[in-house]
Amino acid sequence: MEEKKILHITNGDDLSEQILNLKLPGDVITWREMLCEGPASMDVGDEEFVTLRKTFLYEKYKITEDRYQKEFLAELVKLAAINNYDEVVLWFEFDLFSHMNMLALISFLLQNKKTGPFSLVCSRKLKGEEEMAPLSQLSPKHLKEHYKQRISLTDEDIQTAQLIWELYCSKNPKRLASEIKKTTNFEYLSSSIRAHIERFPSVKTGLNTLEVNVLKLIREHKITSVNHLLGYALQYQGYYGYVDVQMQRVLDKLRPFYESTENGLSLNDDGLKALNGTKNYYQNLKDDEYYGGVRKYDFLYDPDNHDILKL
Repeated sequence: MEEKKILHITNGDDLSEQILNLKLPGDVITWREMLCEGPASMDVGDEEFVTLRKTFLYEKYKITEDRYQKEFLAELVKLAAINNYDEVVLWFEFDLFSHMNMLALISFLLQNKKTGPFSLVCSRKLKGEEEMAPLSQLSPKHLKEHYKQRISLTDEDIQTAQLIWELYCSKNPKRLASEIKKTTNFEYLSSSIRAHIERFPSVKTGLNTLEVNVLKLIREHKITSVNHLLGYALQYQGYYGYVDVQMQRVLDKLRPFYESTENGLSLNDDGLKALNGTKNYYQNLKDDEYYGGVRKYDFLYDPDNHDILKL
């Protein structure tokens, strides 16, 4: 019997390396983007998309055009050219960072007439495992087990993924909120959409959930330095999956809310007011940051009824 032709697409180099070490059959392509942040347009890889991403990644992270070309666009070219796979296996984590990359990838594959069948290997608790760990931190044995128990994605799952990517790149994130209740084989899609919606500034304070979480860490732990805070913020970020350079930007933005002395970090008066909800800092924080198709500060999040309001 002829061996199935399998394509593995991963969300990072570490994972790609592990799959190669496992000697799983098939080819491996790595998706190196961070589409949960910055502007993006729907047609992944077209001129508008590439211009938006190159500009954002250089301005905020000093990622050069050459590096973007080599690490991301070159892999896209490979992806567009491949054909005749019996199965496409997506290796993506449970968080927002991974999910936005995965949705964009699915949309790109559909644009390029790749019809699957698709399956998903995602961090989740398997029988006998103590807790859920990111795929890249699993032992070879556990990783293989996850692969064996990969989840088949239906046509409806794939269509939902494409729709959510479209909505993320559209001018109106309000429609995303209604997708949270949809049941799919993407076990963590709802949690990721919710995490995204909570990134818009709160109607009460002007800070978003992630920013408030960082201030709470300062209040509740003895934190000795900004670097110490970075470690905590990465560890306790929930469903965001931000990497250190992204989280560092969040900490930099929150500088007006905390002091740093030889005794460590502490909230100042503004930090306390922000946490207590007694003052709104929307005007102080407002900038031109984008998530997909919308400016972060063009919408507000209402935590009482989990709704997005257009300004």
